[in-house]
Amino acid sequence: MTDSEFISNEEVETEIETRNEMFTEPNSETDSETIIRISDVLEYLFCPRFIYYMYCLDIPQHEEKRFKVLKGREVHETRKLTNRDYVRRKLNCTRKESDVFIASKRNHIKGIVDEILFMEDGTAAPLEYKFAEYKDKVFKTYKFQLVLQALLIQENYNIKVNRAYLCFTRSNSLVKEIEIITSDFKKAEKIIQEILDIVQKGLYPKTSKSSSKCVDCCYRNICV
Repeated sequence: MTDSEFISNEEVETEIETRNEMFTEPNSETDSETIIRISDVLEYLFCPRFIYYMYCLDIPQHEEKRFKVLKGREVHETRKLTNRDYVRRKLNCTRKESDVFIASKRNHIKGIVDEILFMEDGTAAPLEYKFAEYKDKVFKTYKFQLVLQALLIQENYNIKVNRAYLCFTRSNSLVKEIEIITSDFKKAEKIIQEILDIVQKGLYPKTSKSSSKCVDCCYRNICV
């Protein structure tokens, strides 16, 4: 399966729906310990300047007021109650952990994984619930969210991760498998470093190559 290179504002809103992990503010003494959020990477993929406005100029998005954000949180809360003990044996899963906060000082990132699945073959896999319909493609933001989660799982659990799963709640909870390869991890690490350079050095990045993203951007009035 190939993931789409297109990233819409709708997809980014869905990605940040339940990500409330605190950001470690950088300073001259602790720059090397700066920890970004998985949701920061998703914002960066939409447009690198989001990072600059949020963390260098301290201008928030107020995304918590958007309908899709609130609806996404509702879906996640419902899932906690209905899927707490459900193990996906059709995926050859033997056990799972839910709503796992996970972090990496080495890779300077942290986030929450909806479910970590432990498989019969000795590997693990993240599973993420999406308040979205499956439209015959996997968006880039979805793919990289899972890659970053896989990176964190491998480091913290010392277990191999070579696939991940998306559950599309608006397509009758359809589950799609995503392959994760070595080059995905390397690209994710590169993106993390680019974000750290913006946050720690105050670099003003280039804007997104797609002007269509600017139409509904909360920073459009100050972006030059």
